[in-house]
Amino acid sequence: MTLLDDRPAQAPPAPTDPGLAGRLRDLALGVRFGFSGGREGWIRTLLTALGVGLGVAVLLGAASVPNFTSARDARSAARSIGFGEESVKPSDSTLLTLDTSSSYRDLSVGGYMVDADGKNPVLPPGVDKLPGPGEMLVSPALRDLLDSPEGELLKKRYDFRDVGTIHEAGLSDPFELYMYAGSDGLSTDRGATRVDDFGQAGDDNPLDPALVLLILLGCVVLLAPIAIFIATAVRFGGERRDRRLAALRLVGADARMTRWVAAGEALFGTLVGLAFGLLAFFAGRQVFAHVEVWRLSAFPDDFTPVPVLAVLVLLAVPLSAIAVTVFALRSVSIEPLGVVRGGRVRSRRLWWRLPVPFAGLLVLFLSSFDAGASQLSMVVIAGGVLLTLVGLVLVLPWLVEAVVSRLRGGSVPWQLATRRLQLNSSAATRAISGITIAVAGGIALQMFTVGINDSFNSSTGQDPQRAQIGANTDFPSGTLADRMVQEFRTTKGVKKVIGTVITSAERVGAKPGADGYAPSTSLSVGSCPSLRELAHLPSCSDGDVFRVTRSHDSYSDEQLEKVAVPGGRLVVDNPEDAGRTDLKPVHWSLPEDVRTVDSRKDPAGEYYGGILATPGALDPATLHTASTNAQIQIDENVPDAADQVRNTAFAVDPGMQVWTYEVLSRDKEYASIRTALFTAAALTMVIIAASMLVSQIEQLRERKRLLSVLVAYGTKRSTLAWSVLWQTAIPVVLGMAVAVTGGLTLGWLMLRLLGKPVTDWLLFLPLSGVAAAVIAAVTLLSLPPLYRMMRAEGLRTE
Repeated sequence: MTLLDDRPAQAPPAPTDPGLAGRLRDLALGVRFGFSGGREGWIRTLLTALGVGLGVAVLLGAASVPNFTSARDARSAARSIGFGEESVKPSDSTLLTLDTSSSYRDLSVGGYMVDADGKNPVLPPGVDKLPGPGEMLVSPALRDLLDSPEGELLKKRYDFRDVGTIHEAGLSDPFELYMYAGSDGLSTDRGATRVDDFGQAGDDNPLDPALVLLILLGCVVLLAPIAIFIATAVRFGGERRDRRLAALRLVGADARMTRWVAAGEALFGTLVGLAFGLLAFFAGRQVFAHVEVWRLSAFPDDFTPVPVLAVLVLLAVPLSAIAVTVFALRSVSIEPLGVVRGGRVRSRRLWWRLPVPFAGLLVLFLSSFDAGASQLSMVVIAGGVLLTLVGLVLVLPWLVEAVVSRLRGGSVPWQLATRRLQLNSSAATRAISGITIAVAGGIALQMFTVGINDSFNSSTGQDPQRAQIGANTDFPSGTLADRMVQEFRTTKGVKKVIGTVITSAERVGAKPGADGYAPSTSLSVGSCPSLRELAHLPSCSDGDVFRVTRSHDSYSDEQLEKVAVPGGRLVVDNPEDAGRTDLKPVHWSLPEDVRTVDSRKDPAGEYYGGILATPGALDPATLHTASTNAQIQIDENVPDAADQVRNTAFAVDPGMQVWTYEVLSRDKEYASIRTALFTAAALTMVIIAASMLVSQIEQLRERKRLLSVLVAYGTKRSTLAWSVLWQTAIPVVLGMAVAVTGGLTLGWLMLRLLGKPVTDWLLFLPLSGVAAAVIAAVTLLSLPPLYRMMRAEGLRTE
């Protein structure tokens, strides 16, 4: 064609769809560029890999939670025994067991005393051979404690010879304190249980709806920031990649191919991150077996991801990297002469962002939840929470842009920061999106936890000021019961013992009632100081007897009136009730001058109803099957006074039940779930902090040349440092405002599902403070790289 040729020019051919094969070829080219990108390219790849790897490790950990809980529960169930199994007869394979679970300081120590009936007894899981009398098998953690100076007092309690180790199959976790001690004096008459096998099916009781919602909210809240974090990590870019993309356009590649090549580079970094994440996960689960985090630990094999979830993670992360990169580059102009990122004229639109969180809130507002809720209801609620949190991340870029566009004037660092954000706020917004969603979810989770707290924490009515420790034995004789009280009184650190020997009383010759039992009432024998803690006594001396009424239990008071007739003849210790046909009942006459007194609330929060007698009126040594109750006041200034009491209890009767009095009682399932969620929340916050630091360093690398130019023109380094601080602070303040608003609304709606009110609207303050501290730490850690990037080397170019 010549200049004089008037034929119409042919239109360029329309771009054709390269198909799947072409897409894969473009991705492979991008992976090759990522591998051969030089030093700068590898730094960017490693930053992406670090971010993705941390997120993948957390996701694999979350995918392991079902196996983790089921493995712990299975091992605990495999070693459990039944109670009161009278059908088990002694044989060569049976075994007598006595629960000796106790506490040491703030630790729980579990275990049993065992006594074989024959030569081939059944073995508990994790035990190769039963210990003999005076011997014990211990868990590795208990052995470490006993061998340390901190376990010196506990070693006095467990004065047995260590002859072996309980293996993993017999322990719920690596840090569990557990033992089996041998004995040759156990008896079913003294509380022992005969077993011919270990392992009891656990109660398949459904969780409380509030706990189900708590778990559901926790999972979404903790995993959503990780997903945002991964999406942010795969978008790290650099000038060298921009020049490489422009070169591709120069040699003929169209915009679509260029985007897929860029996606291939992101895919390479993601694949490296997957490998790093797998290594971090497997290394982390080995560490978790040797490090206890808030009383949580696990054997390495417990942290095995559910296969379906593991495959989903390993496939979803690379695919999301491709999708995020292709979608992000649709708003970037890649031309042969360069890449234009900041040339967008049209501002961000709110109309398509705002409906997302509103849709999530509407779903939660219209939802209902109760004990019979279906899995579909749970999915809908989880979807509502996820839409709300993701919607907050979508609204944040618009809010930052709308606010910074109106900022004018100020100091030089402030103007540098605001002008940078006005030119392009995307990177700064992406950097804080993870912590924004984490804080919003954390506020909602905290509100929900506090809102349901009263449902799982009840007042016990106990009075720890009068007594701090309670102890009870159900099977010893009256002589042993009296010895127990005397031993406690002489224990170091004990100030006072409210001790009573307890049995039952019924009238001689009484006939069974409609319920098949003869009327009976409680009979307690104790000293005058002890009896005064149970009833209002006008006076007391040894030999006195009292009838105690107004016990706040009408049935108990009725039984007392039927049995405790002044001058009446009573059976006060009937061995037949305990299955002891070899002993004779003890008869005793109630004095004619017995006084009637009112009951008094004891330190355990209970009101006694029945007969109270002093040792002068009834000798406890004459009782065969009495039990003993002790309420012990200790001197809290004496070190380890409570454990001194537990040592005494174990010496008197290894099976004695010992507990502490508390004002509040907390549900164990609620406490364990709450501990697990807050442990995961702390880990998530650490991951988010790491992601922010990586993102901050990547942003500084992007501006390396600009920073060097500014310093070369005489800009103070401190000015640039303050400008970086303001560039972080402005989006953070706006992000916290969005997080607080969304978190409070989300928390209110979650409580509304259970019909519970919000108890504290200021719960966001501590979490916001933690977030601010994390951001301040990240900013401080980014200052050394900032100062290095201000050097003159940053002016070098090709």
